Amino acid sequence: MEGRTYVRYSEAFKLQVIADLESGKYKGPIEASRAYGIKGSETVAGWLRRYGKLDLMPKQVTISTVEQKDEVKELRERVRKLERALADAHMKGLLEVSYLEIACEQLGIDPNAFKKKHVTTLSEGPKPKEQA
Repeated sequence: MEGRTYVRYSEAFKLQVIADLESGKYKGPIEASRAYGIKGSETVAGWLRRYGKLDLMPKQVTISTVEQKDEVKELRERVRKLERALADAHMKGLLEVSYLEIACEQLGIDPNAFKKKHVTTLSEGPKPKEQA
């Protein structure tokens, strides 16, 4: 296995890159990275965070309408409700399996044999009744 090569930058180098960003020589950390041949896409951004120069980080502004904000709020609430419903359904399924195992144990029946004989899968649908 071939080892990775890690590049360590001196404090003076890091401060020079930050100074160039502060002076406006580069528009942002990505442009400075390219100019100095720094390979890591987040390296210069990490330096800006470490040295408290967050004002030099590119800013993302999202403009949305009231309707969009309401829709996002409604969708987040719907996701929360669906997650709760899924958790409830999962717990209900676990309880049903446990109840079946307890009942089979008390009746002296193998749960797997009982399932094969009496439980249908959703894709098969109900089994037709045999005529006597």
